[in-house]
Amino acid sequence: MSDEAEADEADTEAEEETEAEPEGFQNGDFIELDYTARTVEDEMLVDTTHKEVAEEEGVDDDERSFEPRTIVLGEGFIFDGVEEDIVGKEVGDTGSVQIAAAEAFGEFDEDQVRTVSANKIGEDDRYPGAQVQVDGEQGRVETIVGGRARVDFNHPLAGEDVEYEYEIVGTVDDQLDRAQGLFQMYLDMDLEMWVQTDTVEEEQLVQPDEDDLEEGEEPEPETETVEEEKETLYIEATPQLTMNQQWMFQKQQIAQQVMDLLDIDRVIIQETIDGSGMGGMMGGMGGMMGGMGGAGEEDIEEALEDADVDADEIVEEIEGAADEANE
Repeated sequence: MSDEAEADEADTEAEEETEAEPEGFQNGDFIELDYTARTVEDEMLVDTTHKEVAEEEGVDDDERSFEPRTIVLGEGFIFDGVEEDIVGKEVGDTGSVQIAAAEAFGEFDEDQVRTVSANKIGEDDRYPGAQVQVDGEQGRVETIVGGRARVDFNHPLAGEDVEYEYEIVGTVDDQLDRAQGLFQMYLDMDLEMWVQTDTVEEEQLVQPDEDDLEEGEEPEPETETVEEEKETLYIEATPQLTMNQQWMFQKQQIAQQVMDLLDIDRVIIQETIDGSGMGGMMGGMGGMMGGMGGAGEEDIEEALEDADVDADEIVEEIEGAADEANE
């Protein structure tokens, strides 16, 4: 082969290697993203990671933290159009993307504005503008006349195009940082957690030796105990986590996605109760509320507020259950 032919072949191989290794961020990468999203028509704030923007808009910064978010590209954590714009970019790059209503929060559907019985709405929520839940659907009261209520079950931002401005501020490479970032995104909580490798015993089926079986004899299942190493994410439980409604209903899905994304074997939620915790629980509700793992009454009230749980309703349910048991 001539020198010129060899040079052409080398150039071709170099081009193929370049095509096989795309530059910039790709699906599966963990990045830190700062962003602000507003409606296109009214420039109403939809979401932001910037504290100063939230303060300008009068958003209560006690309800959530404002800091760059950990995003895994290709996992649907942000709008598809924004993900597509980020792919191929690098740390420090910025972008602005308009997301059509149909791809954001959906088009406004007149059929989702329905009349329902006012009895399905709590007395305290029977006024225009109230956010209510009717037959498992979230909606907003438009009008109430007599015993009938007109409720809009569309998403509050249905029909709105959204402008999404972002900056890629970093990457997330450490496994524990990735775990903390994911839970911050899922639940908006800073949780104490750690990763360690555990050696655990498991039962495994043993393949029987067919030479030991008589003709026509069916093998009986046998097991043996083996030791396996399990990469484990431990999370310290808190009252806020335990009573968080999203965690209550989606813990299996959240944990499974975390295991898949971090390539770990299991997630263990670990609850620590110290000696000052539950001593008075059997003495009645007052003792229980005074303990709860060493937390004081103010801590419990704060946890209930964070979890959007009504303490009075909990007390009523417990007292009602006790009355039924005594009847």
